[in-house]
Amino acid sequence: MRLKGKTAIVVGAGQTPGSTIGNGRAMAVLFAREGAHVLCVDRDAARAEETVAMIASEGGKAIAYACDITKTGAAAALIAEGKARLGHIDILVNNVGIGGRDGPAHRLEEDAFDRIMGVNLRAMWLTIKAAIPAMREQGHGAIVNISSLASIAGGNMVAYEVSKAGVNRLTTSVAQANAKHGIRCNAILPGLMDTPMAVAGTAQGSGRTEQSVREARDAQVPLGGKMGTGWDTAYAALFLASDEAKFVTGVLLPVDGGMSVRIG
Repeated sequence: MRLKGKTAIVVGAGQTPGSTIGNGRAMAVLFAREGAHVLCVDRDAARAEETVAMIASEGGKAIAYACDITKTGAAAALIAEGKARLGHIDILVNNVGIGGRDGPAHRLEEDAFDRIMGVNLRAMWLTIKAAIPAMREQGHGAIVNISSLASIAGGNMVAYEVSKAGVNRLTTSVAQANAKHGIRCNAILPGLMDTPMAVAGTAQGSGRTEQSVREARDAQVPLGGKMGTGWDTAYAALFLASDEAKFVTGVLLPVDGGMSVRIG
C-alpha cells in the first residue's frame, strides 16, 4: 500500500493488443494494487476500460476516461475531469508516445517530424501545464514522464530521439520551476522493453516475426541478455510517484538493463 489514499492519472493506460503488458497498463495496475485510485486515460475508450476491468478484478479502484491529448483543449479537460472524479490529483503519469515513418535527418519527412513532436512532446507539455495549477494550489504533486533511452542514444529515428530529449529537458525544467511549490517531476528512460508496441510494432514495420525481433532485441541487453518488461517501468514509476521519493526531483532514471552505461 505504498500509494494508499493517493490519486493518480495515468495518461496512456491502455495499450496496443499483444501477448505482453505495456508500460501504461502495468503502471495503472500496479498503482491500484498499491492503494491508489487511478484515472486510466487513453484515446481508445475500450483499451482504457480493459485496464479498469483488470484493476477491478483485483479489488482496486479505477475509472476510464477517453481522451486524445493532442486535441485542442483536451489536456485542460482531462485535468478538470481528474479533479472532479478523484477530488484531487496527487500523481500524474505521462506515458503517451509514438514513432513511425521516422529516420535519419536527411530522410525524415516534415509531416512525420511534426506528428511525432506533437504527440511525444507538445501534448506532454500541455498536460503538465494543465496539472501544475491544481498541484500548486494543493501544495504537492508528483509528475512522472516516460522518456526513452533514445533520448541520449541512437541516430536512425531523429524525430523520436529529439522528442524524447525534449521530454528530458521539460522534466528538469518543470522540476526546477516547481520545487518550491512541493511538486516533483521526474522521468524514466526505458531501454529495450518487451511491450506490444515495441515488439509487435517493430515486427509489423520490418516484415519480421515477433520472435525474431524479440531475439534480436534481447541480444543487445547487457543485463542477462533479455529485455525488460512493462513491470520494470511500472516499479520505477511507483518509486518516483510515492513518498519514498519525496526528496527526489529532476531525475532522469534509466531502466535499461545497463545499456546507458555502455553508451557513456
